[in-house]
Amino acid sequence: MTLLDPIPVLPAEDVGPVHFIAIGGAGMSGIAQLYAERGIEVTGSDQADSAALRRLAAMGIRTYVGHRSEQIGNARTVVVSSAVRESNPELAAARDKSLLVWHRSAALAALMLGRTAVCVTGTHGKTTTSAMTATMLAVAGADPSYVVGSPLQDSGSSAHLGAGSTFVIEADESDGSFRQYPTVVAVVTNIEADHLDNWLTPEAYAAGFVQFCTSRTVRRVVLDIDDPGCRRLYEALEGGSVPVTKVGEGEDADIRLSDIASDGGADRATLTWPGGTGELTLHVPGRHNLHNAAVAFAVGHHLGLDPQLLLDGARGFLGTERRFQLVADVAGVRIVDDYAHHPTEVTATLTAARAAAGSGRVVACFQPHLYSRTRDFAVEFGQALAAADVVVVTDVYAAREEPVPGVTGELVADAARDAGADVTYVPALSDVPAVLAGLVRRDDLVLTLGAGDITSTGPALAELLEAGRG
Repeated sequence: MTLLDPIPVLPAEDVGPVHFIAIGGAGMSGIAQLYAERGIEVTGSDQADSAALRRLAAMGIRTYVGHRSEQIGNARTVVVSSAVRESNPELAAARDKSLLVWHRSAALAALMLGRTAVCVTGTHGKTTTSAMTATMLAVAGADPSYVVGSPLQDSGSSAHLGAGSTFVIEADESDGSFRQYPTVVAVVTNIEADHLDNWLTPEAYAAGFVQFCTSRTVRRVVLDIDDPGCRRLYEALEGGSVPVTKVGEGEDADIRLSDIASDGGADRATLTWPGGTGELTLHVPGRHNLHNAAVAFAVGHHLGLDPQLLLDGARGFLGTERRFQLVADVAGVRIVDDYAHHPTEVTATLTAARAAAGSGRVVACFQPHLYSRTRDFAVEFGQALAAADVVVVTDVYAAREEPVPGVTGELVADAARDAGADVTYVPALSDVPAVLAGLVRRDDLVLTLGAGDITSTGPALAELLEAGRG
């Protein structure tokens, strides 16, 4: 895959009917939903059945399991993700018919035309921060449209077509597609080298965020100034024409967090902004999430919304799926699933888990994601995982990549062992639940971590523990 360059887009109503390839994906299903809600004929396919595919079908969208050329039907536009290969028969048929082929980012940009686009990006925390922003704006009465990367736990949906003028999205930096959107408020949570298979160097990756924040449509930048990458971004933007709101714990923050505390059931901080102060309370764990919520508050404050209502929205935020999501509490063992797939994310999640575990052990089960990321960060993954009491590592989830000789999950397991961790390497994911069942004990908190199909492990472990085979 190579970086995507922005392209001109037409209003969504001008490009239908639309067929979505990989329609069940986290980033694609919400876009398809909003096209259908706009009255545009939508069809779509995916390689396997899923809850997302069934939910779209229940909305009246014609969906298919498997990819066949005839399934594009009478579509005028075909939408793809970066993971869809040119050999896909539906994409090949669209090319043969000279149909309009859009990356998902172009299809989403078409929906955003004429709205105040709030685009949330960063190496980590995009999904949670964009979901927090949408939730807080909604509670404050803005009724925003939104598309985020994971369903909200309270609604089960990753998208909403609102009546308000604001449109909140999670803007993916991995393939450069965040430059496609008509961004008005650019939000950056943090910047740390990643996706070097596309960007090639950390410097090029960081420069992409500068391009994102200096797009001709941007009128405000909001960033977490405590993050070193965001600090460098601020220095690059300083003196430019776009105003920047700095969020953080330091004295130079425009919106400042202080008095951070946790009582086990909630994390709290005092939030100070120009002209006011209040208590920020969250029921999703971790200091990093307090920062995410403060960034979301900064967006609402910029838009002129009531500060107390924004704080009320933060207090009621329940999180999104696969972000420290409780899967089961069985036989005295809590099982939590999380999307963490970068060393910094693993560290943040394990820190939150340590606080939540109390006197119990933290058992981390990690599935590396992408061969290139495993190759580049195996040592850092191992060091991060060493914060757990017990570690299980499985093999690499390939996603869009072909295998790389010599790169397996064992690289991460060895690095964790070198960092002092108690590690078991279990290459086959299907074997992991039984191994975990033999390792865990009452009062443990088990974390399944990764961006692949590690999600199947928690429910399977819960079944074994329920049956008394642990």
